[in-house]
Amino acid sequence: DFDWSSIDTSNLPSSYKTNSRQEKKLLQLADHFLQQYSHLCPDRKPLFIHPLNECGVQKFVSTTVRPTLLPYPDMYYWSGCASFVSDYLIMEPLKCPITPPSSLYSPTTIVKYQRGNCFDFSVLLCSLLVGAGYDAYCVHGYATLEMCSLDQTQEVCPRLRKPPEVPKKEDPNKYRIKYPLEPKSQFELQQKAKEEEAESTQEEEREEEVVEEVEKPKRDPLHGLRVHAWVLVLSGKRKVPETFFINPFTGNNHSTKDECFLGIESIWNDKNYWVNMQDCRKGCKDLSFDLSDRFCWEIMFPESNEASQLPTESPKNSTDDMVSDPSDSLERWGPCVEPSICLTSLLLTAEYENPFPLGKKVILYDKAKQEKWAAYANADGLVERLTVYADSDRTEELEVKEWFEHRKDLLYMREVNHQTQLITDHFKPGHPLLLKAHTYTSLEPETGHTVEFYHKARVDGLWKRSETATEMTEYFEEREDLLHERHIKFGEREQGMEMAGGTAEANARPIVQIKEYFHRNPKKPADEDVEERVFKVIDDVIQLTYHLEIYDIIPSKVVFARVIGREKREGEIFLSRENTVKYQPWSAEKHKNMRYLYNLLWELRAEQKDLKQLVRDSEAEV
Repeated sequence: DFDWSSIDTSNLPSSYKTNSRQEKKLLQLADHFLQQYSHLCPDRKPLFIHPLNECGVQKFVSTTVRPTLLPYPDMYYWSGCASFVSDYLIMEPLKCPITPPSSLYSPTTIVKYQRGNCFDFSVLLCSLLVGAGYDAYCVHGYATLEMCSLDQTQEVCPRLRKPPEVPKKEDPNKYRIKYPLEPKSQFELQQKAKEEEAESTQEEEREEEVVEEVEKPKRDPLHGLRVHAWVLVLSGKRKVPETFFINPFTGNNHSTKDECFLGIESIWNDKNYWVNMQDCRKGCKDLSFDLSDRFCWEIMFPESNEASQLPTESPKNSTDDMVSDPSDSLERWGPCVEPSICLTSLLLTAEYENPFPLGKKVILYDKAKQEKWAAYANADGLVERLTVYADSDRTEELEVKEWFEHRKDLLYMREVNHQTQLITDHFKPGHPLLLKAHTYTSLEPETGHTVEFYHKARVDGLWKRSETATEMTEYFEEREDLLHERHIKFGEREQGMEMAGGTAEANARPIVQIKEYFHRNPKKPADEDVEERVFKVIDDVIQLTYHLEIYDIIPSKVVFARVIGREKREGEIFLSRENTVKYQPWSAEKHKNMRYLYNLLWELRAEQKDLKQLVRDSEAEV
């Protein structure tokens, strides 16, 4: 608990401690407006119009909004401003949940002590949004218990929300021939649909009963009475297409029809004050936000027909373009908006980059927990962690996702699945090995690794490699030779050979077989275009399988086998009709020539030697 009565106000400007002649006149006008409002609307609650500031002096609420544009790129957009305010400040609930606070501190003090209630959050956020050029307003109204108390345990974490489904495009050729389908009984289909619908309805009712018993929150006795403050952003300025709300506690945007917002008493910005005269018994979904409509909104200081514009460069002249009745002219109280301590001077770059006052921020969602840290707060660069649980009590972990920044190895995300025990690391472009993702259960070699690469940056076009203790599979894309997959089988090491303490070549697993797959090359005849190539290294067998023509059933094949009973000599290639099996019925006559087959075998032997070296390089890379 923070003691606001002990804060130091000695360094605040004199305008915070006293009221000028213009401010006193303004407060008289506000009192007169409040008396008229109380007389005409005796059933309405008192307006939040001139609370005390941190120095115990009454101030009109519009003078508390200080338009400020901070010198950071993110702060030029509403999302950056809302996210910063929700992270930078510590939320404090209202002392009385059904009445507005008796005081409203300046954004200067709120930024300095990094804490406040919903009204403090809203005023600071509105100051930043107006400074960035948005048509923003502070809202005094009513909301649900969950929104007022920052309870998000019934909501789905934003990172777990599924993107909206894209509707399928209809076939433009609607005049194509439709062939008759197999005749089916419409009555049987209707009966089956009714049975399925009845079963699904029963299951849904059972699930709803369980949810109501276990997860449904209790009825709030103060529903509709809880006071809350948030920010309204009108469409128009900054190309905002549609009016929306911003909850300052979370930084999330909401539709004006959201059922969490139960009513509005008044709104204000740095120029004027409006009272809502519309019926809020159905919440805010039917409200009109045309502030020029005098039947819907009662304005304190009448304006001209022109929309009020805010010069973001200087908050001093925020009322220069306002024209109103001479007796209630805004120009008369404009000078009371004296320069205050600049928020930009208070908010240093280090504090902007480290917005969490408690070192980190923890948000509890439905079956999930989100933790946030500032950059460089952790030695490993961890800035965010999302833990997904199997139950609402958050006792059994299912999955953990972590996000990183400013790492030398360019790791930016890690996923840990506790059900499969799989860990997946994701890397940004620029890694020395051109890594994109790495999936593993252990960092020990030969324990199961799947690695994805940025294949366009690699010379060999490799985009994925999967390795186990006995196999390795590589996948390629956009290669000139049209190779798209290579599969390697390993044998068991000889007894007595251990991995640790020796070189990679000495401890290498024996290669049993290398199999390669190629896409079809339309420039070659099918009988000359290899589809599958198998090198059985231990058995000394090479097998080629060619692509099929359109109407073929059996592909052409060539097999070079070892001669039984003949000792193999290094560098020697022995070819005879006994160790060669071929089936090429449509190939040219040269393919049936033994000299052609001998040259082909010679090339394959050389390629097998190169492939074995490539496999060893792949093992070393893993």
